[in-house]
Amino acid sequence: MSTKDYLEKDYYAVLGVPKTATPDDIKKAYRKLARQYHPDANKGNTETEEKFKEVSEAYDVLSDIKRRKEYDEARTLFGSGLGGYSRTPGGARGGFDFGDLFGGSGQQGTGERIGDLFGGIFNRGGSQRPSSAGRARRGQDIESEVTLSFAEAVDGATVSLRLTSSSACAACAGTGAKAGTTPRVCPTCEGTGAASRNLGNFAFSEPCRDCRGRGLLVDDPCPVCEGSGRGKSTRNIQARVPAGVGDGQRIKLKGKGAPGENGGPAGDLYVLVHVQPHPVFGRSGENLTVSVPVTFPEAALGAEIKVPTLRGMPVTLRIPEGTPNGRTFRVRGRGAARKDGTKGDLLVSVQVTVPEHLDDKARAALEQFRDATEGVDLREELIKQARSEL
Repeated sequence: MSTKDYLEKDYYAVLGVPKTATPDDIKKAYRKLARQYHPDANKGNTETEEKFKEVSEAYDVLSDIKRRKEYDEARTLFGSGLGGYSRTPGGARGGFDFGDLFGGSGQQGTGERIGDLFGGIFNRGGSQRPSSAGRARRGQDIESEVTLSFAEAVDGATVSLRLTSSSACAACAGTGAKAGTTPRVCPTCEGTGAASRNLGNFAFSEPCRDCRGRGLLVDDPCPVCEGSGRGKSTRNIQARVPAGVGDGQRIKLKGKGAPGENGGPAGDLYVLVHVQPHPVFGRSGENLTVSVPVTFPEAALGAEIKVPTLRGMPVTLRIPEGTPNGRTFRVRGRGAARKDGTKGDLLVSVQVTVPEHLDDKARAALEQFRDATEGVDLREELIKQARSEL
């Protein structure tokens, strides 16, 4: 993050709290916004994902007493018009270069003291600017997809993924220079990878346009990577998909992305999960669902029926007499795995089936039942309610 970005961001406004907010007020505001914008609650919404990052960034600074103090002091200095009264080499008033704030003057005084203040916020030294060429860089994040069977999604699975990512070019070891040659330090930024840009009374740091932030220039580029220093690498990894993952869910595997540069950490791997449907079972959160056919006598008189389970032996379910069509029963502990290691339930819905064909004996029995229940009009109350609305 650049100096300009940091100073211009109002973290108090991001969290919706006043500058006088207590640590508890800041924590409460962060928790509320984190729940609202969390990626798990807004799957596929890049706008809320960015908002979640802003909220987290603001909380990281304001929840730390030391960093909050440094941030407040920096904002106070920035908002006081400091830039209009800065010091130039000749002592005259003129445009203020933020590079001086971070130790560019080489003299002990206001520049270095402010540089020390800002250095605590931005994790930069007060008197020296590091070279971009040897700076550790985090690896890129990678996205991939995987298709699981219904049972694998419920129980979790280890899958093999073939990943293609950017890495240091093998031909030039990441220098971008042809074999036998070496890159030279960029004369524009002197190897820092950054250059100053004047904006009125202020000057802000941005990536050097000549070396594109690398701090190095290549006169004889590597023919393989064409001077970029980067190449494509392909590798196979074994990744564990957690139990209970749902169709369309995007999971994050930390440190499984592209390797970092110059000792920097690896990026993360984001895997989009597709789950194949099951011919028998469905999902409702942490519970499995299944529809089981029953006969009219079983529903009317009650019965013990066999119910299938996922990757297990059938269980016996007792349905009481007078069970209506569509009633749902719960079988404990036969559902999908939860994060705490326990399992959800199996939700069994009974579907009363009507036979398509009857033999003479069955028909006679049903006719006898019809005669025994003659006079009971199940639709009488329904018709009365409909007519009352006329």
